Amino acid sequence: MHLRCFVAVIFLAFGTGDLPAQERWSASRLDGSSVPEIIVNETRRMAPHGLPDGLIETHGGKGDIIAAWYAGPTTRYGHGILGDAIEASILHVTMRDGGMLTLSLPETEVFEDRYPRLTDLDGDGSTEIVTIRSSVSEGASVTIYGVGGSRLVQRATTGFIGLANRWLNIAGLAPFLGNGRTQIAFVRTPHIGGTLFVYDLGESGLTQVGALGGFSNHVIGSREMRLSALADINGDGRMDLALPSADRRTLRLVGFAGGTLSEFASVGLPARIDKAIAVKGSGKAARFVVGLENAEIHEIHR
Repeated sequence: MHLRCFVAVIFLAFGTGDLPAQERWSASRLDGSSVPEIIVNETRRMAPHGLPDGLIETHGGKGDIIAAWYAGPTTRYGHGILGDAIEASILHVTMRDGGMLTLSLPETEVFEDRYPRLTDLDGDGSTEIVTIRSSVSEGASVTIYGVGGSRLVQRATTGFIGLANRWLNIAGLAPFLGNGRTQIAFVRTPHIGGTLFVYDLGESGLTQVGALGGFSNHVIGSREMRLSALADINGDGRMDLALPSADRRTLRLVGFAGGTLSEFASVGLPARIDKAIAVKGSGKAARFVVGLENAEIHEIHR
């Protein structure tokens, strides 16, 4: 039997397994005059201590940390992925009791990031700090810090990518699995064939729980890192993720329906997404607003 025919027989016999059926979503162009130029306003305040594009992340919920930001501007890593070659070398944290903790990286590393992210990843009541930490010779990692005694300590890391000038961008922190914890989603190498990874923090550290290829959530040289959005699209209590395809001409919707990270809808667009993605509503009423390089604004909806 010809190989192509054999593959077709196997496909017909076994179907698509547990892959979800693709939902029908559409794009509608909006009147640009009714949408702000910056689709998602940045509410974080500028960070002190000299970092040109640094922002302060705050955490209003329970936990031991209420704010975090980067400082210590340095030019020791010339990658310049966020529009300049000035990165951070210091992490500052404000505690709920009013104290402050500081962590300084070694000379071979930087925070290649604009702001830390604060959340309780493992559900133990303490706040974790999620960062993009880069080695000048081995590229970026997702590295998690927490409070240990009276200092900041590393809790876990994905490990560096392995090559200099290789970066990643965090896409979202959310309960994707519905296991009582918050997972980390990020796109590794978003400018050169990006892969979406999802990691879960447990007692043994970070564990990869999902991966899909063909994504980008950043425009090289841009300071806008929010080319993704979170919503419980299916109303099942687990968050789903909307982010651009590798060429940024398609919005892809992914989630863990059935326990496996998979795409359940995608919508092509007339130009590349280059602005922060807004989300409106949730469940069956969820929709997304995207801004394109040709200045058009589109709403993605069922």
